[in-house]
Amino acid sequence: MSTVTTGAPPRADDTTPPRPASGRRPRRERQWPAYVFLSPWMIGALVLTLIPMAVSLYLSFTDYNLFDPPHWVGLRNYTEMLTEDPRYWRSVGTTLLYVVIAVPLKLAFALGVAMLLRSLGRGRAFYRSAFYAPSLLGASMTIALVWRALFNDGGSVTHVLDAVGIHTGGWIGNPDLAVYAVVLLTVWQFGAPMVIFLAGLQQISPDLYEAAALDGAGRWRQFVSITVPMLSPVVFFNLVLEMIQSFQVFTPAFAISGGDGGPADSTLFYTLYLYERGFTASHMGYAAAMAWMLLIAVGVITLILFRTSRSWVFYADEEGR
Repeated sequence: MSTVTTGAPPRADDTTPPRPASGRRPRRERQWPAYVFLSPWMIGALVLTLIPMAVSLYLSFTDYNLFDPPHWVGLRNYTEMLTEDPRYWRSVGTTLLYVVIAVPLKLAFALGVAMLLRSLGRGRAFYRSAFYAPSLLGASMTIALVWRALFNDGGSVTHVLDAVGIHTGGWIGNPDLAVYAVVLLTVWQFGAPMVIFLAGLQQISPDLYEAAALDGAGRWRQFVSITVPMLSPVVFFNLVLEMIQSFQVFTPAFAISGGDGGPADSTLFYTLYLYERGFTASHMGYAAAMAWMLLIAVGVITLILFRTSRSWVFYADEEGR
C-alpha cells in the first residue's frame, strides 16, 4: 500500500526561526502603548492625589501653621477634635441635618420631574436641558450670593411670604431657618440626578405597565410595584453620589453665612469649619485631621449603604435578589 505525502519535508539548510503558534506579538510588546496613553492619568493621580493625601495624613499628626515647620504632636489633634471642641460637634450636627433633609428632597424632586418628562412627547429635550441648567450654575459663588439676597431680610422671598401672612424676617438672619436656605439651593440643583433617573425610566418596558393596568393596578400601585423596584439600582447610584457630595458642601454655606457659619453657627458646615481652622486660624494640622475624619465617616456611611442595598436594590438580571 502506498502512502501520500501532503507536503515536502523541511530542508536541512532552512534557518528561519519558527513563528509563534498564535501569530501574536509578545505580551509585553502589546501592553506598552496602553501604559503610554495611561501615563498622564497615572502621573496626575500620583502628583495631585496620592502624594497630597500622604502629606495630609502626616500633617494631621502635627502642629502646623503654614509658616513654621510641622511639629509632631501625635494624636493631640484628634483628641482635641473629639473631646474639647464643641464647635466641631456643632459642625457635624449641622452637616448631618443638611444631608438628611437635602438628599431625600433632591432625589424626590429629580424622580418626580423625570417621570413628568418621560410622559412628554414633543419638547422633552428642551425641558430636560432647562431643568438640568441649575446643576451647572448652582455650584457657583455668583448664584449662592444671589440666593443669599433672595432669602435675606428684605429679599424677594421675604416679601412673597409676608404677602401671604408668613412673617419670617429673612431666612439668612434667622438661626432656625438659615440652614434651610442652603437646603433649598441644593434641592434646586436636581438636574443631574434627574437625567440619570430619566435614563433609567426609559429602560423599563412599557409592557409591564400594560400588564399591570390590565390586572387593575392604578398609577400608585404601578409606581410602587414596578417603577420603584426596576429603578432601585438607579436610586442607589444617585443616593451614594448625592450623599458624598452633600457631606462636602462648601460654596453655598460660605456665601450664605458670609464665611463665618452664622448666625449663631447655624450654617457652620463641616467643610466650612475645616476651612476656618485651616486657612483663617492657620491650624493646618487640625484641619488635616478633620479632613481625614470626614473621609473615614463618608467611607463608613458608603459601606453601610452598600451592605444594606442587598435588601432593597433589585437587579433584574440576577437571581435570588
